[in-house]
Amino acid sequence: MIIRPARSFDRDEIWQCLAPVIRSGDTYALPKHWSQRQVLSYWMQEEHRVYVAETADHHIVGTFYIRANQKGAGAHTANAGFVARPGYGAGRLMAEHALKEAASLGYRAMQFNFVVSTNERAIELWRHLGFEVVGRVPEAFDHPTYGMVDALIMWRRLSSPPHVP
Repeated sequence: MIIRPARSFDRDEIWQCLAPVIRSGDTYALPKHWSQRQVLSYWMQEEHRVYVAETADHHIVGTFYIRANQKGAGAHTANAGFVARPGYGAGRLMAEHALKEAASLGYRAMQFNFVVSTNERAIELWRHLGFEVVGRVPEAFDHPTYGMVDALIMWRRLSSPPHVP
């Protein structure tokens, strides 16, 4: 499997990865009714550096983006979004690649602003990769099965802080 930057002709396969996740409504706070155009417009917006995980036979089985978490004085912290099809191992591979890529782009940290507390696989992966929960927003997400659940803010340093004399 390789990780590479997304190209415009990848849009349909990226949609095939994103659609089930958005439609299920249990991990992303995006409207479930959004059309393919709306979802891809969000995912592939200009501020996002979008990547895909591609199998040896050229099928896209995951996608992620990296962007600045905030503009201006908060632009040194990266933010990212991930979607992977189950069974390929793309999630961990993309996460590891994203951390390296964000560091190479000059980001000093990565922060996830909204990790749904019931998304145990993601939370376990992020913790394994050195993220810590730095905040919890009570009842921030209306889960289709569990009702109102918390959202976690997770953070990890990517580079050493500057030396202050």
